[in-house]
Amino acid sequence: MPAMDGRTVVVTGATSGVGAATATAFSHAGAHVVLAVRDTQRGQNAACAMGGSTEVRELDLADLSSIRSFAQSWNDRLDILINNAGVAGHRGAQTKDGFDLQFGTNHLGHFALTNLLLPHVTDRVVTVASGAHKAGEIHFDDLTLNKRRYGFAEAYGQSKLANLLFVLELQRRLRGADSSVRSLASHPGYSATSLGTQGQHKALVAAANLAGRLFAQTSEHGALPTLFAATHDLPGASYIGPDGRGELRGSPTLVGRSAKASDLTTSRRLWEVSERLTGVSFGFDTD
Repeated sequence: MPAMDGRTVVVTGATSGVGAATATAFSHAGAHVVLAVRDTQRGQNAACAMGGSTEVRELDLADLSSIRSFAQSWNDRLDILINNAGVAGHRGAQTKDGFDLQFGTNHLGHFALTNLLLPHVTDRVVTVASGAHKAGEIHFDDLTLNKRRYGFAEAYGQSKLANLLFVLELQRRLRGADSSVRSLASHPGYSATSLGTQGQHKALVAAANLAGRLFAQTSEHGALPTLFAATHDLPGASYIGPDGRGELRGSPTLVGRSAKASDLTTSRRLWEVSERLTGVSFGFDTD
């Protein structure tokens, strides 16, 4: 990590897991870190544990009104935005605006937040995706997944594929606006976190925790690709993940993405649909 003194970083979902590890690393490097979290008490506890220059602000990515309030209250320079927060495994759950909870939080929430904050961003936006994007499909006829039953992998995969398509189209638009801001992506590999275990059967949670202890890397190691993407001189739209076999663990490096995640036609279409669903457009005026 280079010295981050004088820089401001926003990390969504920074109360635990990879998000907390990411925020902690930035804080220890000298940055002023804003923990953008739904539960501010948990945020305060996390901030106290990490030390350094920290601040906690309320943000519910499953509520567009909360996202707008967060962005409207922002009056300062923002060097780096880390779109880290994510949910998984909530079958049938919806956001306050009626979207599938995974697609609405993981993609639409960060889509709206990024564009509303973009006029303040000076350096880059890093969006945390997942190797699960390879199993995803963008169901344009049923983005909210309300028309039929769906499996965990299908819903989570769609949201993570949407993350990568968003990164791609955001970078294209930033380039078109002659902006020096860069859009990048990262993924943590297989990290020992509580993602996907909330509300699940006790046996499933126990099995997931055992697998995590045996095979997963720590949250601190899982944060390395995000930290690398946020601090190294990389081309826009770069995707950083672990260098180990299967990209499950290891040191951060440039990794590939699926052909679906590289489709410019799909990325533009998803952007246009996301604008209609959120009522939020590209953060820079290109007229």
